[in-house]
Formats: sequence, C-alpha cells, structure tokens
Amino acid sequence: MASNSHRMVIIGLDGMPYHLIKDLAESGVMPNTRAIIENGVFSQMESSIPDISSVAWSSVITGTNPGQHGIFGFTDVPDGTYRLSFPNFSDVKTLPFWNHEGNGRAVIINVPFTYPATSLDGVLIAGFVALDLKRATYPSSMISKLNEMNYQIDVDSSKAHRSLDLFLKDLDKTLQARIAAYRYLWNEENWQTFMLVFTGTDRLAHFLWDAYEDESHRYHSAFLAHLHQIDNVIGEITDRMNETDSLIMLSDHGFELSHSDIYINLFLMQEGFLKFRDNPPKSLADIDQGTKAFALDPARIYINLEGKYPRGSVKPEDKEAVISEIEPCLNSLEIDGRKVIKRICRKEEIYHGPHLGHAPDLVLLGNRGFDFKSGLKATKLVGRSVFTGKHSQKDAFLLINKPSPGIIPESPSVSDIVGIMKKLRGETWQQVDNKGI
Repeated sequence: MASNSHRMVIIGLDGMPYHLIKDLAESGVMPNTRAIIENGVFSQMESSIPDISSVAWSSVITGTNPGQHGIFGFTDVPDGTYRLSFPNFSDVKTLPFWNHEGNGRAVIINVPFTYPATSLDGVLIAGFVALDLKRATYPSSMISKLNEMNYQIDVDSSKAHRSLDLFLKDLDKTLQARIAAYRYLWNEENWQTFMLVFTGTDRLAHFLWDAYEDESHRYHSAFLAHLHQIDNVIGEITDRMNETDSLIMLSDHGFELSHSDIYINLFLMQEGFLKFRDNPPKSLADIDQGTKAFALDPARIYINLEGKYPRGSVKPEDKEAVISEIEPCLNSLEIDGRKVIKRICRKEEIYHGPHLGHAPDLVLLGNRGFDFKSGLKATKLVGRSVFTGKHSQKDAFLLINKPSPGIIPESPSVSDIVGIMKKLRGETWQQVDNKGI
C-alpha cells in the first residue's frame, strides 16, 4: 500500500517545450518554476510518435507505448471498413497508474483523453476531448460543485477564429475555474496522488506561438502573462506540499513555429498511391480500387491491404514492395528548396506490443515548420491555417524536485513517467523497452 507520508504531485503543462520553460524560468516570467529547476532535475523529453495529446498522455498515464495501450491518434479506421472512428478512454488497453493496486486515493484533473470518466479510488475530471461534463466526472456528486465554479472542460477555440481578444478572455476564464477546482479538491480529498494538467497552454501556443517569438507582437505580453499565472499556481502548490512529497512537472510534447501545412492524402493522390471514386471525395469510404495507401491525421500512413480493407489492393506479400515505393517519394518532397520529411518511421521500429497490427504502417516526422494534415478536400499540397504554432516531438520537458541519481533515464520519453513515479516512491518497476516512442 502507498504511504500517506509520501504523496505524489504531478503538474502537466500541455504542449510546453523544454526551451520555452527554460527561457521563461531564466527571464523571471516563471520564478517558481525556476526555483524547482535550481533544486531539482530538469530534462528535455521525447514525446510519442505521433506527437499528439491522445497518444502522448495515454503513454504518460500507462507507462507503455502505443503498441501496448492501443491509441495511435484521435481518429482510427476499424479493420474491414473505411469508416472514421473516434477512440476514447474506454479504448485504452492498459490501466492508468491510478488504477494500479496499492496506488492509494487519487485526484486527477483535466488529463486529456480520459473521457468518459471511469471509476477509481478518488476523483477524476476528464480533459479534452470530453463532450459532456456529466460523463467527464467521477464521482457524479462532484458535478454540482463544478457547475458552481462555472467549470468548463476546454477553452472555446472557435473564438480565436473571430477575435484573439475573445479567445484570451475565455482562456483566462477556463484557467480560473481550473484553479478553483484544484484548490477545492486539494483541501477536501485525502489524496495520495494529485494530478493537474493545464491544457490552455497548448491552445495558446497553437494560436499565438508567433507572439511568443516576436517581442513586438501585440499579444506577446498576454502570452507571457498566461504562463506567469500558471507559475503562480505552481508556487502555491509547492508551498502546500509536505517535505516528503514528490513533484513531477511535464509536458506531453513540445511546440515550434508553423509556416506550412502539408496535405499528405493529396500528395499520395498526386503520386498515384491513392484513388477515389468521387472527386472531391466525401470521406475515406470513397476509396477506389487500385489504392495502395491512405493517411489519417496527423501523418499516419496505412497500406491498403487486401483482406483488411473493403477495397484492399495490396496483397500482404507485396506490402514491403509498396512501402519501399512510397518512402523515396516522401523523402523527395521539398517545398521552396526545403526537405519536408525529417524521418519516416516504420511501425516495427517505434511500436511493440499486442496491438502492433492495428498501428499505422508509416508515421511521418516533419522538419521544422512543416505541419501534416490528412484533409481529403485539399486542392493544394501546401496551405496555411490560422495556427501559428505546431507540435514538436523531441522538445517536451520533464522536471522533478528530487535530485536522486538514476530517477530520470538518460533519454526520457513520455512512457517513462509511471516508472519515475514508482522510483520516487521507492517501489520496484519493471520498465518495458519503450525505445522510439
């Protein structure tokens, strides 16, 4: 059984890269984080592949790679169909750490991809993507209290498309309700593990990463002010912690400036690998005979295997030949003289476990500034959205307040967090080989 004398506090800053946290800590925007860095262990960390929240946070809370927990993206295509499905927390194949035997009572607030909320010894308020606060909350007795706080699961990002001022106002409103929920549960629950994730940081970075990089930007000070507010909460939490408590701070992926959206399905069509019966296609259900491959967001490529998909055109024995045909085409893709693809990952290189057969055959990692999209209705290979920031894979961060040797692996990844928690508690942990994820 876990001991009440050694509690675990986990603070997540969704999408915040190592270099940004380092910069803001050193410049005085995040002084409380700086104090933890000076007395703890601060490290760059690799995200999942692909570097999106559903995959990364599933790896964080289970301590496993996607081949084990079974989540490869926000969307999926079940075998035998071209129907787009939307996995949720009930599809995660590995137990989260708070359901491990002997873990003790847990408070889990706003962890992405934990909807619908499931039972646990404690309280769970699910994060993005959650459709209904009632189904996002366990136990149900918490719902009325959250409504009193005007709690909302996520920022209304649609406001950013109309007005960045409206978006920033909603960002702050969401943050204040999140803070109120943390304060209430910190005091009311006799918890052993307390996990709080701020996801407004990701939304801020998507819409205003250019404001961070450009000091003359109209919203530069607003960007910094939001992170300063969160740092104040971090300071409040550390002041409330006992000397024996352990703290883990982390992000699920990093961020960087985005300058081009690349539409992978259109590229596959132009190169003759993807064919549709209707043009433009209404959905993947319009895939035609002769298709060798198709893509799902953000850059997951599936070989259209005979026997696996309704109009599968690639015999299993020909799969390797098709992959060997696709890879050089992707590697040759350049925009304005810049190579687009940094790395083409084959699933066997980055995943392992019982769900490997359901993984995408290839996953693309882009060079700096290139953001991949699967959109079927694109008419141009290169586009630009309202987003100024995009996810990055190798620039997540990890910070702990216990500088014990050997606690953090030499090259940590998001799937190492459960093992780090166990080590901080002095428990044994059989680490699975998570290389590449």
